[in-house]
Amino acid sequence: MSTFHIASMSPLILGLTLMLFAIPFGFISTYLFGHTILIGPGIILLMLYAWVWLRYRPSRFVIHPDKLEIIWPLKRRYLERRKITSVQIIDSKKLQQEAGWCVRIGVGGLWGAFGWLWTKHRGIVQMYISRMDDFVWIECVDGRPWLITPENPEFFVRELSNK
Repeated sequence: MSTFHIASMSPLILGLTLMLFAIPFGFISTYLFGHTILIGPGIILLMLYAWVWLRYRPSRFVIHPDKLEIIWPLKRRYLERRKITSVQIIDSKKLQQEAGWCVRIGVGGLWGAFGWLWTKHRGIVQMYISRMDDFVWIECVDGRPWLITPENPEFFVRELSNK
C-alpha cells in the first residue's frame, strides 16, 4: 500500500486561493468599522469554502493491491486496479491534444479544480487537480478517465502501473 497526498498548489492556484479567501475576510472585517450587513455573506462564503475542502478536494490517493482509493475528508471513492487500462503523466500541451477544448464543471480556483472537466474529444473527465503541470491521466475500462495531481507523480504512476 502506497499513499500519495494531493500535490502542493501551483503558484497560480495558490494566488487564486489567497484572492478568494480575501473576499469573506474582507466582508467580515467590515464589522470593525461598524457595518454588519456583510457579515452574513462572509460567513456563508467561509462555510462554502469549508464544504469545498471537506467534500470536493481529495486529501490523498492510496494504492492498494487491488484498488486505487481516493480519500476526501468526508467521502471515499475506489477504482479497481484491474479496470485501469493505463496511467501516465501528461503536461498541459498533451492534455490539450488528448481532450481538446475543455470546460470545468465544479469548483475552480479554491485549492485547485475539482469535479468534472467536459472535453471536446473525451466527454466528461473526473478532475481533481491542485496544480497546472504534471497531471496524471488514468484510463479505465468502464467509466470516465481521471485527471489528478498526486505528489511525486512519477512514483505514483510507477506504483499504480505495477499490477
